[in-house]
Amino acid sequence: MVDMKKIVVAGAGGFIGGHLAKELLEKGHQVRAVDIKPLNEWYQVFPEADNLVLDLRLKENCYQAVNGYNEVFNLAADMGGMGFIENNKAACMLSVLINTHLLMAAKDCGIDRYFYASSACVYNGEKQTDPDNPGLKESDAYPALAEDGYGWEKLFSERMCRHFREDFGLTCRVARFHNVYGPHGTYDGGREKAPAAMCRKVIEASVTGNKEIVIWGDGHQTRSFMYIDDCIKGIWDIMYSNIEEPINLGSSEMVSINQLVDMVEDIAGIKLDRKYDPDAPKGVRGRNSDNTLIQKYLGWEPSIPLKKGMKKTYEWIREQMEKDQKNKKGVNKYNR
Repeated sequence: MVDMKKIVVAGAGGFIGGHLAKELLEKGHQVRAVDIKPLNEWYQVFPEADNLVLDLRLKENCYQAVNGYNEVFNLAADMGGMGFIENNKAACMLSVLINTHLLMAAKDCGIDRYFYASSACVYNGEKQTDPDNPGLKESDAYPALAEDGYGWEKLFSERMCRHFREDFGLTCRVARFHNVYGPHGTYDGGREKAPAAMCRKVIEASVTGNKEIVIWGDGHQTRSFMYIDDCIKGIWDIMYSNIEEPINLGSSEMVSINQLVDMVEDIAGIKLDRKYDPDAPKGVRGRNSDNTLIQKYLGWEPSIPLKKGMKKTYEWIREQMEKDQKNKKGVNKYNR
């Protein structure tokens, strides 16, 4: 048994927020789930939660969201995969209003603990030019040269959390997420990330018989991908730790995009002809998570193998696409 807490999950209609709300409810906590999207667009909805549709960029909505609760997990942001964040920099920057107003409300409403979901996009781009990236240490965020737009907003919001802790005594915890994937997330529409996009493209090729797949960049760029179950465990452990500095939360199993495609092809039992698009958004050349610090503090790091997580993700996306087709909602999905 655990002591029941009253917890706000901001961004609960999103991928990670939905999984977190589910975990907190299963642990016996009272959850207020908040998101800007209409309830029927949330990835997961739980009737036992207090579900609120609010635009948290607005100060008064943040006070409404946190009033009467004990803790806040802020996962709310206008974001998506590389294609989205490279083409919507101003929208990504405006997410600073969410964290600003939530912190103000948390301070004024007596919130005990506050978690902020940051990103590996805060890291200095000059340290990510080699596909054989040895792993980004937390100190590599400075001197600052973050991902334009999204990364700068995250870095600024990290500093705001720090100063609310130092100046007002608000207990803040910050984790830098490295590419989270898994079921119950977006897999098309422009906001999807590489693992979901590759699953969708391979499924489309299998359904249509068009054995060609388009890969952004040259396929040699590298990333690490963390399965959602590891992410949720990490969020929980970091929130209730004594870690005051921003910390990496990501897998250290680095693969190239070509290797990721190999993996999905193997899961699907298909081989595709690859067409590379050098002009498409592709991000940095190499990014990986150095997990020395999280191992030191928690004696743990994300460890679910990519192949295992991708198989579960692929199967879930395939089920959703089959449902869409049966419901006549995805008629054009396979003709893109």
